Amino acid sequence: MKFADWTQGARRFVTGLATGRIARGVAVAAVALAGAWLGVMLGGAVRANVGPVELGMSAEPSWTGETVVDAHPFGTLLFDTHDAPVGLRVTLENINPERARGFLDDPRFSADRLPALLEEELGAGVRTLVLRAALSGLVGALVTSLIVFRRPGPALAGLLGITVAIAGTGAAIALTFRPDSVVEPKYTGLLAGAPSLVGDAESIVTRFESYRVQLAKLVNNVSQLYDTVSALPVYDADPTSIRVLHVSDIHLSPIAWNLIRSITTQFKIDAIIDTGDLTDHGTGPEDRFTEEISTFGVPYVFVRGNHDSMATQRAVAKQKGAVVLDGEAKTVAGLRIYGIGDPRFTPDKSVPVDSNLESLDALGRSHAAELAKLPKQVDLVAVHDPTIAKGLSGAAPMVLAGHSHARSTELLPSGTRVLVQGSTGGAGLRALEHDEPTPVEASVLYFDAHTNRLRAWDDITLGGLGEQSVQIQRHVETDPGRTISPVPTTAPSPTGSVTVTPSP
Repeated sequence: MKFADWTQGARRFVTGLATGRIARGVAVAAVALAGAWLGVMLGGAVRANVGPVELGMSAEPSWTGETVVDAHPFGTLLFDTHDAPVGLRVTLENINPERARGFLDDPRFSADRLPALLEEELGAGVRTLVLRAALSGLVGALVTSLIVFRRPGPALAGLLGITVAIAGTGAAIALTFRPDSVVEPKYTGLLAGAPSLVGDAESIVTRFESYRVQLAKLVNNVSQLYDTVSALPVYDADPTSIRVLHVSDIHLSPIAWNLIRSITTQFKIDAIIDTGDLTDHGTGPEDRFTEEISTFGVPYVFVRGNHDSMATQRAVAKQKGAVVLDGEAKTVAGLRIYGIGDPRFTPDKSVPVDSNLESLDALGRSHAAELAKLPKQVDLVAVHDPTIAKGLSGAAPMVLAGHSHARSTELLPSGTRVLVQGSTGGAGLRALEHDEPTPVEASVLYFDAHTNRLRAWDDITLGGLGEQSVQIQRHVETDPGRTISPVPTTAPSPTGSVTVTPSP
């Protein structure tokens, strides 16, 4: 045999041996991992008593690493508590009404004592879950490996690998644990019950650093909720905050009026701000759609959108409680609000739908310079297009906008927060133009009554056409008293084709 043939044969043998070892290693790891998860699913769950509530706790695979509280039949609470490939599911299995009333009425369980007790009992339950889940995972990996490979070597290798994986997962949870995530839950379930279950914005903001107090409040509210299971809880309005409902892009959708009426009642709204596109074509027959505004019983602030004509604006102004803003500021519900009507009117085909973005930005900066001249700073600005909103950077602590039919928020370098609302009307008939229905979106904003600064907001999302879902997500403004940079001292001149077009 030639030396070259011998070396080539040796190379093939070594390559095959290495490939076989890698394949066996992957197989051992896969079987051990599957066995570990099976063990955790079968034997890792625990039950714990936290105050008057009996909880079921279990670990489950999760790419995002979250904690889910299942408060059936009212919905679920989701908390972004950590970053690891395992999540915690907490289920409210049972509650003793007598013990619940005892915890609520007994003076020994005051606001100072109850948080410590609940934290201690919950911590004990979580520690038990961790130990039991880890042991169940190890046993599951060992037993499954023995059944599949029938040899102790691969089984021990799989057990060692799972031990390392569990230790790494535990370290990831400990390093990324965020207890403050309890103040920003995502709630899915009955809309009317959400505010009472989560808690009002002022109490969350003023006690932002106190995870223990929030835990007590959550359990107290759950106790009250189950104690009065025959009726939905009533939202306990916070008298020290100003509650504003932000809606936009209704596009003649009647479902928006029902949603606005429900939120206004349940959340005790002080004022509604509509950032435009109330109609589709701005024609006379559409003016009747605006008559619903007079039935809400609270101020309805309106700025014109690119689908609203000047005739639409006049029709809104005629309604009881309507406040139309178009280049002026007014005080509504204690807030100084400045509004800018959209300069375009899209149904008029003589004006391009997508006007020059630089012109829109210049329009915003021009108004920002005018706002700088006012003797009193405005608390927020309402516009329709987000491009105009960004041009107002530094002019106010907050700018509300719409137009894009997709909710978003951005904190600009100047300190101004821009909150873009989705379509409160589910984009109207445009919902039929896409494969997926456009969700129905609105937001409740909570302002401090003394500083008039935003403290927190709830994003409310309903499933679009043909869907049955409700979701509320709480956000907290981490620095409500931040400094807002001043606007430019010289007013830029808007350029391009942005003009106000007369209504048809």
